[in-house]
Amino acid sequence: MKQVFRPLLVMHPDAAFRDRVRQACGPDYQFQTLPDWDSLHTAIREAPPAALAMVDPYEDCSGLSMSLHGLLSEFPSTAVLAAMDVTPERHEDLRTLGRWGVVQVIALRHDDTPPAIAQRLRAARGRPLRALLEQILPPEVSGRARSIIDAACDVVTAGKHGRDLARSLYLSRRTLLRWCQRAGLPAPRRLLAWMRVLLACEMLDDPGRTVLSVANACGYSSDSGLRRITQKFLRASPTELREKGAFKHASRIFLEALNDTRTRVKITSREG
Repeated sequence: MKQVFRPLLVMHPDAAFRDRVRQACGPDYQFQTLPDWDSLHTAIREAPPAALAMVDPYEDCSGLSMSLHGLLSEFPSTAVLAAMDVTPERHEDLRTLGRWGVVQVIALRHDDTPPAIAQRLRAARGRPLRALLEQILPPEVSGRARSIIDAACDVVTAGKHGRDLARSLYLSRRTLLRWCQRAGLPAPRRLLAWMRVLLACEMLDDPGRTVLSVANACGYSSDSGLRRITQKFLRASPTELREKGAFKHASRIFLEALNDTRTRVKITSREG
């Protein structure tokens, strides 16, 4: 698989703020400014799943821009942050942005220093997929298992691999394997493969993305690579998954696999 880069797409009229964002992202992101909603729309459509977008939600409007609403509806798998003046009269707008799917709000003149922006970027990475996983994971999944899954989600979103998962958790690869076994999770490589499948299915539910663009965004050079992995894990092609609701179908099978793993761990523990 090819390495997936992490773009930071910024559409904001405040040049000083853009400079602070550039300082905050450092070498971890490919910083890119966009002049308008149409350009941002095109950039997101062609971007990998690791991409983050930062916007002025009032751009070209006296109120919240419906272009932002349309963007979030068309690309729900993209993490979008809003940078704006937060005033008492805009509290209802904050609730609206949350309903639309904005993952973070940066309050200008309050929390827009480079360190604060960097923290918001870290919190937003992989957020849409993590939020979906939080909704489907059953209560019996332990805190340790959730932490590993959360880290695996971020690693896959950034196009990284098994050694990066261990490193992100400050563990050796052998210790990570032991943690996965005790938490009732698949082995790290298998878990990352599942996260890639779930990420692809999340993106397949985006009406604005073609199957080829999803494949490329997930690190495959062609849609045949994506087709092989979905057939292997889900016994369905990307097109078939789209027709039945890709993430819903994939998450059901993932939970079944997770339950099978936990059951085997319990049996092994009793026999031991």
